[in-house]
Amino acid sequence: MIIDIPNTTTGEVTKRIVQLRESNGVITMMRVLTLVVCTLDSSEAEDAIDAANDASREHPCRVVVLARGDRDAETRLDAQIRVGGDAGAAEVIVLRLQGELINHESSVVIPFLLPDTPVVAWWPRGAPEFPSKDSVGRLATRRITDATYAADPQAAIKKRLGSYAAGDTDLAWSRITYWRALLAAALDEPPFESVESVLVSGLRDEPALDTLAGWLAIRLGCPVVRRSGALRVEIHRPSVSVTIERPQTGRTATLTRTGDPDQRIALARRETRDCLAEELRRLDADEIYAEALAGIEKVTYE
Repeated sequence: MIIDIPNTTTGEVTKRIVQLRESNGVITMMRVLTLVVCTLDSSEAEDAIDAANDASREHPCRVVVLARGDRDAETRLDAQIRVGGDAGAAEVIVLRLQGELINHESSVVIPFLLPDTPVVAWWPRGAPEFPSKDSVGRLATRRITDATYAADPQAAIKKRLGSYAAGDTDLAWSRITYWRALLAAALDEPPFESVESVLVSGLRDEPALDTLAGWLAIRLGCPVVRRSGALRVEIHRPSVSVTIERPQTGRTATLTRTGDPDQRIALARRETRDCLAEELRRLDADEIYAEALAGIEKVTYE
């Protein structure tokens, strides 16, 4: 069910939600968190809603979408409520802001926060320089950015350390969860020698690889080189080298170990909805992500 409420107020939208709950049995008390999605425009909002709806099947939540319009237009709020099949396991409230309202996003959001539940803020694009100091970010216990869609993704992920606060994370980090698991498993096999060097290769504008290189630099304490080229990670020990390589758009990787037959491993690129669902599983500080950001400074770029 989709209900449009043009040229309205937050009070009127709240009343309509209560009416829907009473007439249709929509139970907001079942929601485990409020996800506030800060989008740059209405077209971007639809992709974010789709990802949030999929993630909500694992984390039932109220999704509040802020879609920014024209700052110079007449001040106006257009709202839309989505429940049932149009909202997955979520309850979606889309708030399209015009004019002066864009400068008061937190005031618009507050009436829709569920009581006694955590608040998560997500910027699919156009994240603020300091998420924890943003007006919406200050309301949240967890703040999710995505350097992948920044104008300069590599520069964006490198700046995350300077703005980091407990509760911050980036979807570039969760995109490499499976890579980290495979590399950890590969290192947990004999011979248990110290790692001499690591090469992380791939697209320059793929910040997930920068976080992967930073994580390896911190964890292994060895030289790590980040290079543009084919998508692969090489780990060199004195007597054994391990390489995981995958075509840029492929779904299957090849693991090569000195002296062993090659192995084929399922390793598709993770979708935004899967990364978002992973980040919603925890609401505490991600200390390993913070360490990976610090490790980027130790990586040599070629």
